[in-house]
Parts: sequence; C-alpha cells; structure tokens
Amino acid sequence: MVVMRRESSVLEQQQEHVVVIPYPGQGHINPLLQFAKRLASKGLKATMGTTPYAIKSITAHNVGVELISDGFDQGGFAEASSVQAYLESFETAGSRTLTELIKKYEDTECPITCVVYDSFLVWALDVAKQNRVCSAAFFTNSAAICSIFCYIHHGMLKLPIETEDLPVKIGSVAELCRHDLPTFLTTPGAYPAYLTMKVNQYNNLSKTDWILCNSFQALEDKEVKAVAELWPAKLIGPMIPSSYLDGRIKGDEGYGASLWKPLSEQCLNWLESKVCKSVIYVSFGSMVSLSIKQMEEVAWGLKNCGWSFMWVVRESEQSKLPNDFLDSIQEDKGLVVSWCNQLEVLAHESIGCFVTHCGWNSTTEGLGLGVPMVGMPVWADQSTNAKYIQDVWRVGVRAKEDESGVVGREEVERCVGEVMEGERSEEIRRNARKLRKLSREAMSEGGTSDKNIDEFVEQLKLMQH
Repeated sequence: MVVMRRESSVLEQQQEHVVVIPYPGQGHINPLLQFAKRLASKGLKATMGTTPYAIKSITAHNVGVELISDGFDQGGFAEASSVQAYLESFETAGSRTLTELIKKYEDTECPITCVVYDSFLVWALDVAKQNRVCSAAFFTNSAAICSIFCYIHHGMLKLPIETEDLPVKIGSVAELCRHDLPTFLTTPGAYPAYLTMKVNQYNNLSKTDWILCNSFQALEDKEVKAVAELWPAKLIGPMIPSSYLDGRIKGDEGYGASLWKPLSEQCLNWLESKVCKSVIYVSFGSMVSLSIKQMEEVAWGLKNCGWSFMWVVRESEQSKLPNDFLDSIQEDKGLVVSWCNQLEVLAHESIGCFVTHCGWNSTTEGLGLGVPMVGMPVWADQSTNAKYIQDVWRVGVRAKEDESGVVGREEVERCVGEVMEGERSEEIRRNARKLRKLSREAMSEGGTSDKNIDEFVEQLKLMQH
C-alpha cells in the first residue's frame, strides 16, 4: 500500500509532457509550434522535435526543442534525390530518433506522455504505440481537404476522378468542380509520392487517441460533421500567434520559426507611409514557384492596377521578374522584398487586400486578421481553399486562368479592383470582419477551439493518472 501511494504521489507531481513532430516545412512547423505554445500556456511541458535543418530557425518561449533526424542532417529535403527517397529516409531515421527521444526522458521527472504528430508522419503513431505513449494526429489542412482524402481512403471517391463523379460534394456546403479539387487528385501522376502520403494519413488513424485539425467550428462545422464517423476530429484552430487573436499568451507575437530572415523593419517603415486600406500585399508562400510568364503577368498587373503594392519575391524567384520591372516602379508605389513577417504586414491598417496562393496557413492568417483576399492557387490544396474564399466564406475572389493556365495582367487588375473598390467590395469586407471576429472568439477563453484544447489537456491528464 505504501508503495502504491508513493507511485501515485510521483504521478501527481509529474507534469504531462507533449512532444510535437511536424513535417519540416514552414507551413507545417508554424501551426504545430503554435499548438505547442498553447499547451505550454495551459501548464503542460511542450517540446518540438524537428530536423537539424529546421531546428536552427526555432526560438519559442516555453517550448523545448529536440532533434529528430530525417536522415539528411546537413541540408534537409534539398539533399534527397527525390520526394520518395526523402520520405523513406525520414521514416527510418525519424522512427529511430523519436524512439531515442522518448527513452531519453523515460526516467526523468517529465517523461513524454503524448506524441502530437503531423498527420503526414504516420510512422510517429507506430513509435508512440511501441513505447506505450499517447498520440494525437495533427492535420495542418482545412477540414474540407481532410474530408476529401478521407472519402478517397474509404473508397467513397475513386481515382482518377471522372466527369461523372463531379461535382464532389463536401457535406451540405460546397460543390467542387474539377478546377476546385486538389492537384494531387486532378493530376495524380504528377505527384505520386505526395498523393500516397496524403491518402496514407488515414491508414492507422483508428489507433490514435485524438485527431486534431487546424480549423474552427464557425468556419467548417458542417465539413467536420459530414465525416465525423470516419474522421472524428477536434477543431483547435486557427493556430496563429495569440497576440493577433485572444492575446492570452504573453509575448506571443510571432510563430518563433522562420526558415528565412524577415525584413520587418523595411516593410513596416514603408507601410507606415501609406493611408488606410490602400496597399495590395502579395505573397505566394514559401514553396510555390511561378513560371516566368506568370511572374511577368503579375508584375505588370500590379504596376497597372493603380494601387500601392508590397510583393514578396523569394531570392530564388527574383530572376524571373521582367528585366525593366524594378526600374519602372516608383519606390512609393511598389516595394519588392525577399521575405517579411507576414502577420505584421497583414495586421497593418494600410493593407486593403491580400493576393495569395491560398496555402492553408496564409488563408487562416487572412481570415484571422480580416483581410480580403484575391486567390491565385497553384497546386496541392490551394484550389479548394480558393473556392471557399470566393464562394463559401465570400471574403474574396479567385483569379481566372487563361487557356494556357496563366492568370493574365488584366485579370490581376480586375480581381484587385473588385476587392478594393468593386460592387462586391463592401460585402467582402463585411464578411472578412465577421470571420476575424469568429476566429478570435474560437481561441478566446470558452471559445470552441479553446474548449477542445482544454478537453484534450484534461483527457491527457486522466489517461496518465
């Protein structure tokens, strides 16, 4: 009896310790790191396990950092000969080093009690089970996207998708035509490794203890309910820094992870010289690579639209700019930078519109900060997100491509004009303000996402005691 009481006392003193494991891309690290900060703010010990290439960029208060190898410890993904080779190496090296990490903490005051893993990394669930540790799958896409791949996994939607299968219906909300679907489905042969990874997310999902998704109830309640029996997810988003939402995590003004050095001071000084809602902010994210023709059309569309613009063009993309473009724009009308703190820019009062590739992180940031959007999707889930931006949430417009798949300069001008001053402008701004309010409510004390995080924390504590 004495021994049992002593063990119970030790357990009660132990702090639940959650390790989060993201796929090592910026769009995956950010939401998982943000979730780790949320857990730390609720009294848990939180650690991020990530690769040597990504770990150098992470500085987050109250979140520990540990190494998880992908097998390419010098340069990460760039060292791999192919996507498939990278994923196979990450599974082998990641499984080994995650096991070592769990063992490292096993006999400490804070043994790892739960692995929250990026849903891409299904092997992390197997490692957690082998080590008798709780697990939670974290989906970094929208609930709508998760629903589509859930349908495919369960045979409710067949590949290749034929004309008679269209439109694809997501609950009672959206009807998706071919150009609204993820590119992994419309051109499956182009991305075989990614398609396999996306579908495989659901292979062992029944074995995990929780399913978490970076969205919120007021945004995607119907999408989640439509597949609740197959994919019983808790919506815990939007996972953007607290200072832009509820303000309850002191000093949480940025993600604390950037694989690029931002140019915040230059960006913000330029924005300060602009009047309210007069600037077009343009960014195609950390992975999208536009064709030379598309870069040219965006460039001249922005120059000709008549509004001031800030355009983020990564250094690797700047050679695609038209030769005389930079010389032709007046500094007070256009600013091209290699990277910036996107949240700070979107939150600035001078921003009137966000031209975006519609990656899910950028989409949730636009929604959370109430900025109307022009969608220019390129690949992956971006077309579906653009569909929702225009037709479901009605917070922006989607640019139309020509027969060659390029958005022309006139179309860039048209879309920007429609959001900034067109007939639908006021409706779009009203809807954007509404979703900003709902984003903040979801993460505030007692909000739907906050309750789901609290429930996760409480259930984890009960499972350990």
